[in-house]
Amino acid sequence: SEAQVIELHSEVEYQVAALGFAPGFAYLSGLHEKLITPRLETPRKKVPAGSLGIAGAQTAVYPFAGPGGWNLIGRAAMRWFNPRPELASDAMTPVEVGDRVRFKPVSAETLNALLRCSEEN
Repeated sequence: SEAQVIELHSEVEYQVAALGFAPGFAYLSGLHEKLITPRLETPRKKVPAGSLGIAGAQTAVYPFAGPGGWNLIGRAAMRWFNPRPELASDAMTPVEVGDRVRFKPVSAETLNALLRCSEEN
């Protein structure tokens, strides 16, 4: 069920195994074995920025809109790629290989509020 996917995905602490595919795309290892799924046979032509996906034994956030073949399970409120870090105090990506990441489920209302704040900054 949707609730079980959310629970299983958010109870794990992931490790950034690699950065690649696209700038800011962090491959996160440690996906719960019950969530391991193959990539889509035919990738989507456009996945919205911030989409949270799973494929194989990994999870990732799409840092910007583009093609993708992972199974989408949610949305992240945090920006995963900043093409112009000189305009902010942030780096180009919020994570580096070896970092640990944990996802926290939030309501749709909270997500929308966080996204509005992210767009303003």
